[in-house]
Amino acid sequence: MNAVRIGLQVILVITSLILTLLVLMHKGKGGGLSDMFGGGMTASLGSSSVAERNLTRFTVVVATVWFTSIVGMGLVDRFDA
Repeated sequence: MNAVRIGLQVILVITSLILTLLVLMHKGKGGGLSDMFGGGMTASLGSSSVAERNLTRFTVVVATVWFTSIVGMGLVDRFDA
């Protein structure tokens, strides 16, 4: 069980770093800190490009792996004898 725990911890750290970078790469939707620093000057707020949609899909996949690794770590800790 120790190898499983270490593997899940490695996956958790890697996906946490990737998820942080992916969230920071998303375009601001306005009304928040992105407007304060000049990010609110976009012409088309409603349209999203193919790159933005693919970035969103990739973020959802990485977030799902991150969540699954957290649940897996909880199960390993719970049932470790």
